[in-house]
Amino acid sequence: VEWLHNDARRTAVGLDLDSEALNWCLENNLNRIGADVDSRLSLFHGNVLQPLESKLVGSNLDKITKNLTSKDNEGDSTAGTMESPNDVRNVKHLKEIELPERDIVCAFNYSCCCLHNRKELITYFKHALNAISKKGGIFAMDLYGGTSSEGPLRMQRRFPNFTYMWEQAEFDVIQRKTRISLHFNLHKHNKKIRHAFSYSWRLWSLPEVKDCLEEAGFSSVHFWIRNMPDSEDIRCIDGFSVGRDIKYEEAVSFQQQDSWNAYVVGVA
Repeated sequence: VEWLHNDARRTAVGLDLDSEALNWCLENNLNRIGADVDSRLSLFHGNVLQPLESKLVGSNLDKITKNLTSKDNEGDSTAGTMESPNDVRNVKHLKEIELPERDIVCAFNYSCCCLHNRKELITYFKHALNAISKKGGIFAMDLYGGTSSEGPLRMQRRFPNFTYMWEQAEFDVIQRKTRISLHFNLHKHNKKIRHAFSYSWRLWSLPEVKDCLEEAGFSSVHFWIRNMPDSEDIRCIDGFSVGRDIKYEEAVSFQQQDSWNAYVVGVA
């Protein structure tokens, strides 16, 4: 939403496998962002491995008409295959729309770890590359690691209204898989929500991701990484007070730590 707020020429497309999350967003977020921003945002329900089969969600299909004829670059208008608003109202799948090339495609919150094998990861990266502009377009994702990431771990953060707990199960060193669960304790309602979110992740290494991005066709891959506070020091902390002053720096080499976080950027 901040991307859209900062420039009236910008558009955004979201694709998610969880229809419940998309519906919650429609009901609780989009009605607060204003008509102008909402008109430049399109949400699709589907699998990132088959993005063209994803379905448009929400009732405001006319926004697609506006986006199809928007100018992504000065003097360069991009139009889709739809000829009238009536055509657009009949759109059901992403494959029926020719969207402008994206400047940025993002996969954050470690979502690429939901893909468990190399073939799937490369397939996703190829779809991302096909979606972005070949004139400086980028793909960005995040990844975490460190010695503490390969074993059981429980950390919690206290906020004024709730306490959030990250629980990491046993780590399979052969498959490099773990299970992550997020729990919440709602102070006001004196209610605990166990396993509010649970994920089966393959924890990819940075060189694996780099190799897959290059095989998918990206021209270059860059890493921005930072050391995170030791897991023993942050098992129970208040908010985001610890480690906020540690900056991300671009790196081509980084020594192993207890915990680190990285942004990986592939350039078209």
